[in-house]
Amino acid sequence: MPKKNTPVPAPSKGFQSHEWMILVTLMIASFLGRLDGTIVGLALPKIIEEFGITVSQASWISTAYIIANAIFVPVFGKLGDLIGRKSLYIFGIVGFTLTSMLAGLSFNLPSMVFFRVLQAITVSIDYPIALSIIAHTFEDKQRRAQAMGMWSAVFAMAAVFGPLLGGPLIDNFSWRSVFYINLPLGALGTFMAMKYITEPVKEIKGLKNFDIWGSLLLGISLGTLVLVLDQGQSWGWDSMQSIISYAITAISLLAFILVEKHQQEPVVDLKFFKNPVFTASLITSFLSFMGMIGGIFLIPLFVQTYLGYNVTKTGYLFIPMALGIGMSAQIGARLANKIPPRILVSSSMLFAAFAMYLFAGIDIKWTAWDVIWRLFLMAVGLGLGLGPLTQAATGTVPVHEVGVASSVLALARNIAGAFGTAIFATILSNSVTSNLIQIQNHSTVNTSNPTELSTIVQLMILKANVLSYSAVFKSAVLFMIIGALAALLVKESKRDFAPGEHTPEPIEI
Repeated sequence: MPKKNTPVPAPSKGFQSHEWMILVTLMIASFLGRLDGTIVGLALPKIIEEFGITVSQASWISTAYIIANAIFVPVFGKLGDLIGRKSLYIFGIVGFTLTSMLAGLSFNLPSMVFFRVLQAITVSIDYPIALSIIAHTFEDKQRRAQAMGMWSAVFAMAAVFGPLLGGPLIDNFSWRSVFYINLPLGALGTFMAMKYITEPVKEIKGLKNFDIWGSLLLGISLGTLVLVLDQGQSWGWDSMQSIISYAITAISLLAFILVEKHQQEPVVDLKFFKNPVFTASLITSFLSFMGMIGGIFLIPLFVQTYLGYNVTKTGYLFIPMALGIGMSAQIGARLANKIPPRILVSSSMLFAAFAMYLFAGIDIKWTAWDVIWRLFLMAVGLGLGLGPLTQAATGTVPVHEVGVASSVLALARNIAGAFGTAIFATILSNSVTSNLIQIQNHSTVNTSNPTELSTIVQLMILKANVLSYSAVFKSAVLFMIIGALAALLVKESKRDFAPGEHTPEPIEI
């Protein structure tokens, strides 16, 4: 009988020769999943019109998706370690493709919400499993960093291509086309996954010790947290619904922590948080994504509301941003071999924060160029840091635990996006009232003409709204700067884990 600590043989040469095709395969599925999260929002007005529902009811199309995705990411991260990653990954691609078709065939709101939940469950397989496969595939540390940089850039590019692809599809076809676009790409991704991906798990443990209670408690905590973040503004942050959600979130999270301490195969291994590098990476990811997503989601809203752009033209503004992210991600991966991660990530986040600050002067007189070059600069900053940050977070844990570690990282980024959207939407709403009061207090009206008075009031309201956008961007900058400072704690691991190497304790840096 072999000893338990017998090293697992390194992947074969043939597996290594296909590593870049494996990366392309993973990028296709990851792009699809992230694209769906951004492109569907553009279709909501058409869905509201066809289903005859209210805006409040339609919000559940996105809310249900976000909640289900947050709940199942950590579960599938652990399942990949227990039952194998290739079969689970293919199941995710096939499931997402089929549920996209079903979502496109939705006939009312309940059916749409149900199929969106199924979509979210299947797409939540992608992130933790893909990162784990990358870690096992790329044995060379430099190539692994480059691969993670390229793969991480897909997330930002998908956010950019959402409005770029969604606008023409919706304008020229129908809202259903934003779901059908996943079918050919999903089929391609499935074929490539079956052809190129090799199962990295050498020892299948099975579901005998699967952490059911931990998964349920974590799911309850995350579900109520995302729910209140998404609905809190309409409910009221101090309403009874919000207070109940806060209580359920806190109680279930405490119970989860207590349960996880006694699990043989915990869904989230709490020892990760004893690793200072991993914890610093989580904090940096959370704060930077919170600022980035909280700021960027307002740009399409502003240009459509105040600059008069349609959906398609708005999408065109983001093309340079996509190019900037793709270019800088490659540069960042190469610089990661020469510059300490904490310096590179911190500098890139500060640069992105500077670009975000440039939006604080947003004005209705802006042209397309005023928006484009600022977005491009922000993309460069984000792209430089995404790959090294992901590598730093996953490079300090044994490769066989990358799936679980990456699921925690994905969870932090997803929750950060929900926090950012909720907080900055509230700031935007509250700022309008305070700005309007200040404008009125510092204005003198020298006319009694009703028409002129009406025009003046409208101009005051317009000015108050524009200033509110400026307040949000300044708030986003603050979070990104704090994230950049936290990145200084992201030190590089003193050793590199080879595939198959098992080290039960976290690395002390």
